[in-house]
Amino acid sequence: MSTAPVILVTGAARRVGAEIARHLHAAGASVVLHYRNSADAAQALADTLNAARPHSAWLAAGDLAADGAPEAVVEQALARAGRLDGLVNNASSFFPTPLGQIDAAAWDDLIGSNLKGPLFLSQAAAPHLQAAGGAIVNIVDIHAERPLRHYPLYCAAKAGLLGLTRALALELAPAVRVNAVAPGPVEWPEDGQFSTAERADIVRHTLLGREGSAADVAGAVRFLLLDAPYVTGQILAVDGGRSARL
Repeated sequence: MSTAPVILVTGAARRVGAEIARHLHAAGASVVLHYRNSADAAQALADTLNAARPHSAWLAAGDLAADGAPEAVVEQALARAGRLDGLVNNASSFFPTPLGQIDAAAWDDLIGSNLKGPLFLSQAAAPHLQAAGGAIVNIVDIHAERPLRHYPLYCAAKAGLLGLTRALALELAPAVRVNAVAPGPVEWPEDGQFSTAERADIVRHTLLGREGSAADVAGAVRFLLLDAPYVTGQILAVDGGRSARL
């Protein structure tokens, strides 16, 4: 039986989540790829990873905002892989909610994907991670601490996840390490939320003067999961220095 660590990555079918899964797999881990709607993309990624190393990637499906879904996703991961050594809470909704336009649907979506899901996933995974001496990495946002105008609900959800990261580090110590990565301008939304001019202005305010890549985030996640045995309760900004100016 393989001794490779098994890591569950949520929102792993596309974009940053898929790159995180690829990086972890390249480092020798086996991965459980969670998805909500992108079944074809998740299956294609699993097929690619299994072609490189047989029986090293599996799928788990579920809407993490739904009651009982996080627990079911952990059960799927254990049923397919037989163990769980790490969890990456990456799945996230992101859209504006100007004050005066916030409704219950937006609350359920943004809080559900960015805070409720990670909390209940972590709770369900905790006994297995404790047995393995594993780790959790949450994907937060630099705007968890420095809010983005017109996105108050998203910022509040990510601020909650940042606080949860530190709280879980306390709750799960010393067996399980819990950290977070806070990306800056990486992988712009595909629905045109930011104009070309707005993107350029954001990049101008990064000290490195350029956008980041999904690989930048994935490398930080890999480090915190696999190469940082004396690091817990920390938030690592991967933002080109943008938060230093906000």
